[in-house]
Amino acid sequence: MADNLSEALKKLKLASADSATDSVESCLDCLLKALAHNNANASEKVQEMGVLSLLPTLLAPQSSCTPKVANIIAEVAKNEFMRSPCVEAGLIPPLVQLLHSKDQEVLLQTGRALGNICYDSHSLQAQLINMGVIPTLVKLLGLHSDNMALTEMCLIAFGNLAELESSKEQFASTNIAEELVRLFQKQAEHEKKEMIFEVLAPLAENDVIKLQLVEAGLVECLLDVVTHTVNGEREEDVAQLKTASDLMVLLLLGDESMQKLFDAGKGSVFERVLSWVPSHNHQLQLAGALAIANFARNDGNCIQMVESGIVQKLLELLDRHVEEGNVTVQHAALSALRNLAIPVVNKAKMLSAGVSDTVLKFLPSEMPPVQFKLLGTLRMLIDTQADAADQLGTNSKLVERLVEWCEAKDHAGVMGESNRLLSALIRHSKSKDVVKTVIQGAGVKHLVVMAMSEHMIMQNEALVALGLIAGLDLVGAEKDFVGAGLVQVLHKLLSDERTAPEIKYNSMILICAVMGSEPLHKEVQGLAFIDVVSKLRSHENKTVSHQASLTEQRLTAQS
Repeated sequence: MADNLSEALKKLKLASADSATDSVESCLDCLLKALAHNNANASEKVQEMGVLSLLPTLLAPQSSCTPKVANIIAEVAKNEFMRSPCVEAGLIPPLVQLLHSKDQEVLLQTGRALGNICYDSHSLQAQLINMGVIPTLVKLLGLHSDNMALTEMCLIAFGNLAELESSKEQFASTNIAEELVRLFQKQAEHEKKEMIFEVLAPLAENDVIKLQLVEAGLVECLLDVVTHTVNGEREEDVAQLKTASDLMVLLLLGDESMQKLFDAGKGSVFERVLSWVPSHNHQLQLAGALAIANFARNDGNCIQMVESGIVQKLLELLDRHVEEGNVTVQHAALSALRNLAIPVVNKAKMLSAGVSDTVLKFLPSEMPPVQFKLLGTLRMLIDTQADAADQLGTNSKLVERLVEWCEAKDHAGVMGESNRLLSALIRHSKSKDVVKTVIQGAGVKHLVVMAMSEHMIMQNEALVALGLIAGLDLVGAEKDFVGAGLVQVLHKLLSDERTAPEIKYNSMILICAVMGSEPLHKEVQGLAFIDVVSKLRSHENKTVSHQASLTEQRLTAQS
């Protein structure tokens, strides 16, 4: 076989020089046979004898040899060691040209050859994109959708190219959405649908394509898949249900596609997705809750959804997942409630529906994602709601748990949200009882640490809460203020030029508030605050300079 191959390759070199088509054909047949027998050995031989450099001229669009030559390249390029030599031999440009051929066999082999050469190489795939293969392939898919082998070749190519960010813009300027949806509607087999799904998922990450897919009718296809697989026991049903519902949620991440499907709360898609929440299928419950969280991305939608009674459905879902619950469902349902609680008009309605009671059932959770969403939901609910803040702020179990989470160094998100909720309970209730509960629960020191946060919004929230603590129960907080080094923290904030004006302002207010305590007063005197404050009288911010004058008077009067 090896001798035959060497002979054939020698002949091929001669024949291609003479353009003797018949002898070229027989040499190509011999080479294909050798590749089928032992691909790696035959490929090495091709490389050794310098045959690759002959192939570009044999890829002439009109030549009868072309499909065989493309097939040989596709076979050879299955070997990783042959891919760079194929590129160096200049095979990519003539192959790309052949994608304009009318011959289906040429198209198929050309697609395979390009796919194998560029396999796993982002730089070569990017080169193909720059050479304009995307619109060409999309056109091919439309023209040859009855040829299954060609269709699969296009889908595999799309799947690979869609992973590259640079491809999305090109895909968006074609009618790929319509073509894929049309193809999807024709498929009955699970494997074929899966292939299309694998292309749709990366494409749907692009917002322009999301909208195109929605307009092309993909959502109806997905709802159809859900209907047919929801009660299925087979593995492929479970897989398809997951893929379809995940893709549905992905489409809702785009603002325009989401708003189109919401359709002022009357959209049939919106209603169908809502019906997933009470389902017995965890995957659908999850997708339904995530969909609500995505629809709840603007105040108008949130207000409408709360009016339509969606909160009750989410609370019932959470109740089903308290004991031994599914963490992803808990997380999704809490995300939805958190988003729905953002508009002010929704807060009182959601509180009277019992949202905070249900959310508190998850206080024992040891799962950081659930803890994070639970904290965010409660913080949204009590914003501007004094009674609710009072009720939750005097719940010593909640405050204890918050203090515990304020020390969750491994989970910055949970730590930050716990601090923010602790501060919010005080700020929105302005209640002495809440302050007492926080002092007893050892929460004060965490608010002092929060005042040094790298996020200005958190610094501000901490300082306002500390000011209220000082104003409502200075005696009770005195020991904690001293222990946490509050006065030193305030000195640092006022001395640092990078501190924002509102932080400086609130720090001075707090200095005045703690002067009524003897030990704190002594600390203020010991740190020569008067020098720092008098410098701030010339601060460019009028509010800061005015407060500096007042604070200086107070410090002078009490020195």
